[in-house]
Amino acid sequence: MRRPTQLPPHLASAPFTMAEARDAGVTPGKLRHREIVHLCRGIARTADDGGTDLALLVRPYSVVTGHCAASHATAFAIWDFPGFLPQHVDEGIHIARQYPHGIPRRTGVTGHRTHLRGDEVECLAGLWITTRIRTWLDCARRMSVDELTVVADHLLRIPRPEFEGRSEPYATVGEFAALLERHRGTPGIRKARLALEQARVGSDSAPETRLRLALVRAGLPEPALNTAVELAGGASRQPDQSFAQYQVAVEYEGAGHAAPEQVARDIDREEDYARAGWIQVRISKRHMDNEARAAVAKVRRALASRGWNPTVRQ
Repeated sequence: MRRPTQLPPHLASAPFTMAEARDAGVTPGKLRHREIVHLCRGIARTADDGGTDLALLVRPYSVVTGHCAASHATAFAIWDFPGFLPQHVDEGIHIARQYPHGIPRRTGVTGHRTHLRGDEVECLAGLWITTRIRTWLDCARRMSVDELTVVADHLLRIPRPEFEGRSEPYATVGEFAALLERHRGTPGIRKARLALEQARVGSDSAPETRLRLALVRAGLPEPALNTAVELAGGASRQPDQSFAQYQVAVEYEGAGHAAPEQVARDIDREEDYARAGWIQVRISKRHMDNEARAAVAKVRRALASRGWNPTVRQ
């Protein structure tokens, strides 16, 4: 029996539809090879395609039925969103199908039937998938307002072209607002509106967003986000969060700050703040436990030492 490695490369490397196999000239005999796994009606893969990119794994499911796109939790994972989306056990691949067509019903698929506008889907490496902001709205029903805000901040942030190869954000506030207006009454819309009200342009990471929300919720002033500040001696820094009126800078330090080169840069940064008379508040993951109480306490002490008074409207 011939081995499935003799399949055309584009079929051997990821799941494929039976129609694609026929179009590539694959005979029925090859498709009956013991190492060909039939995932569901009309879709198969080779037994050794582990490690395949999720978008390629999902692609045939969006093709075989028609009028479909990867959506909800599956699109959330493919877009690599930050934030926490609760997972249901054995929920399978999420596929949304356009009205008036029926809900996709296949082994391993969680099907949805919905209204998808033309600008709410796109093609990603051959996979039809809901756009980032439509995916955000589709997941709103299962996410908390704060976690929706984390994703909204991620989509709104201005990228750094030298590191990311793009200069435009994934979405704008106007695009979010138009989406919510278009889908009034959809499940999760109230949480999505509240999240958009909380969202800000400027957070560079999910922890930064969660820290900002915790500070404001605790009654502290709202910080400026990744805004450059001019210090003594011509030095310039861009703290994650800052309170220029009180000369307090807040820096969230993730796991990457343990590297020796980064430690040296962090020392230089701390010395720049000290020479300019600024207080630097360093926050790490451990300060974010218990609703970020330790982080809030550190920032509160720094602000209070510079004259901030919570009883006085600033």
